[in-house]
Amino acid sequence: MKTQLIKRLHDYLLEHHTDLLIALQEDHRLDHYLNSKADSVDDLILQLQDEQRPPYVIEALCLEELTRDLRPSRFSYLRDLLEEEFAADYRRMRDSSILTYEIINLIGACEPIFEVYHFSEEDEYSRDLQHAVMGMIAEYLNR
Repeated sequence: MKTQLIKRLHDYLLEHHTDLLIALQEDHRLDHYLNSKADSVDDLILQLQDEQRPPYVIEALCLEELTRDLRPSRFSYLRDLLEEEFAADYRRMRDSSILTYEIINLIGACEPIFEVYHFSEEDEYSRDLQHAVMGMIAEYLNR
């Protein structure tokens, strides 16, 4: 079960938090991070097993718990916004293999906006947040 959870968490990081995954790899802390996170749901696994929940339910509930502090993803938010609102730039970056690098830079550029708007699951779809971030993306792309 833990091996599968670690794999699913790694896949989640790869898709939604590539910036964090890269930082952990550069610091040689990825294995420790994944194992520590997986260890944190030991009690939940036991509880769900005692309740005789099916393995796929246990896995889904544990992954939900493992990713709770990782949501929402600034990386995914910026990638999706860039693809939707700045499609030509998105394709250019993707085709040049610099998309991940540029999104990581955009996370830094948009950090003050995310802080002001208290970026969270509740505010992720705020039009004000979206417009502020789009303005920063436009400014970033014009540099």
